[in-house]
Amino acid sequence: MTSNKDNESTIISESTKKQFLGRTIVVTGTLVNFTRHTINSKIESLGGKAGRAVSKNTDYLICGDKPGSKLVRACVLGVPILSERQFVRMAESA
Repeated sequence: MTSNKDNESTIISESTKKQFLGRTIVVTGTLVNFTRHTINSKIESLGGKAGRAVSKNTDYLICGDKPGSKLVRACVLGVPILSERQFVRMAESA
C-alpha cells in the first residue's frame, strides 16, 4: 500500500507554466498529500517563493489541519487563504 505522500508527484503534474510566478506562499498546519519540504519545492517549481512567516508581502496562505498563529496573522492582514485542495486545483490549471 502506498501512502498519500508517495503519490504527491502525481497530484500535480510538472508544468513549465508559472501559475504562482513571483508570489510568496506560506504554509501552515498539517497537510494530507505533502510534506512541508515537498510542498515548498512544488511552490518553487511553479515559480513562487515558499515563505516561512506571514507578512504584508504574503500572497497566499495554504492552510492544513490544526493551523497555528500564521492563520490568525493572515486573517488580520487580509491574505487569501487556500486549502490544500484549492492549491492543487490552481496548480493544475496552470
